Amino acid sequence: MKNLRTAIFCVSLTLSGLCASAQTEKIPINEPDYKKPRLFDGLPARIPVTTSDLNALVDAPVGRMAAITLCTESATLFNGEIVSIATQDDNKLQSVVIRSTNFNGARFTLTRITRADGSYSFAGRIISFQHGDVYELKNESGNMVLVKRNYHDLVNE
Repeated sequence: MKNLRTAIFCVSLTLSGLCASAQTEKIPINEPDYKKPRLFDGLPARIPVTTSDLNALVDAPVGRMAAITLCTESATLFNGEIVSIATQDDNKLQSVVIRSTNFNGARFTLTRITRADGSYSFAGRIISFQHGDVYELKNESGNMVLVKRNYHDLVNE
């Protein structure tokens, strides 16, 4: 009798485990959309930018219109309005966000980092969450360059 109760208990436990709803649900995983449209298809893969242009953007007030040359051959500009400015640590870290008026949905975020010796460096990117390409600001041998990259190389969803 004791063995029969144990056997019935084991069978009922196994059946309830198999019928549980937790066993059938799939884990939600976001697959990246590699078919997003490209925003910067007609532009070169590398765009040189001068530090004087970057300094002018960081020092500009909110609401001012700004422009950066993206392609000299076709005279393509990144036009936009400065929508946000942030400073930290007594102006050692200054950031600006520019909302584009001619590239739909694109934002240019630029940060100037001032070191203790008075020198500075820049970090930034032009990104649109609806498109599949971005530009990232890089320092190459002392020259600032916007380098085209894929959206999913920078952002994990």
